[in-house]
Amino acid sequence: MNEEKQLGKILIIDDDEDVLLAAKMLLRKHAENVLIEKNPKKIPFLLNNDTYDVILLDMNFSKDITSGKEGFYWLNEILQRDPNAVVILITAYGDVEMAVKSLKDGATDFVLKPWQNEKLIATLSSAVKLKRSYNEVDQLKQAKKQLEEDISQPFKDIIGDSPAIRQVFGIIDKVAATDANVLILGENGTGKELIARAIHQKSHRADNVFTTVDMGAITETLFESELFGHKKGSFTDAKDDRAGRFEIANKGSLFLDEIGNLNLPLQSKLLTALQSREVTRIGSNK
Repeated sequence: MNEEKQLGKILIIDDDEDVLLAAKMLLRKHAENVLIEKNPKKIPFLLNNDTYDVILLDMNFSKDITSGKEGFYWLNEILQRDPNAVVILITAYGDVEMAVKSLKDGATDFVLKPWQNEKLIATLSSAVKLKRSYNEVDQLKQAKKQLEEDISQPFKDIIGDSPAIRQVFGIIDKVAATDANVLILGENGTGKELIARAIHQKSHRADNVFTTVDMGAITETLFESELFGHKKGSFTDAKDDRAGRFEIANKGSLFLDEIGNLNLPLQSKLLTALQSREVTRIGSNK
């Protein structure tokens, strides 16, 4: 979204047509879309058919000139339909007490008519950022929920119910509770990575990263840098400090795929790291 259209989609509800037109003329330069509405009774319809980054809501309509009761009523109606709605109340009769009450009732902010254009735009800009943060939190919650559901299904990616596969499940349950190094043997395509992921998901490390390294794809010259990391300047192309896969997988699980493809000298270096559970970056003494 370009800078000029940073305010997204705005809904303005006010029974004063002059206010609506003035607000639309001001905000259309800064918003993707500005929708205006005189009749607050259309709010349920508008919310059922679209979503808005910010809702500007008048507090006083023709039936209720100065008390703000209608504004509070429609604020409540909006928040019941969308608890994450960002609502800014506007009124010509605002005071501190009414402003505080509107915030307690769930409004995001409060502006007075006639407003200062720059201040209104700044208020809306902050409100849009808040709305987007709400959306990001919702997405993270949904992703976390899905992840938890996936993890809670034991061995969901492994198909089989034979005595042999049940024995494998039993071994997974035993080793997952430990921090032991695990060697998984099997022909290509038999599901060694699935077993490794199942061990990780059932371990106390499940909330941390699962990192895979294809050992057959790592050249001898990059082996130590890829697994153990390096310090800036430790060799020709080392332009920055870099953490190796062991560091990245710290407190999680590291799956070294096709480990049998390594030559013996590299296997010896790997064995030292696995035995000591320590790594030293290339070019470092720590």
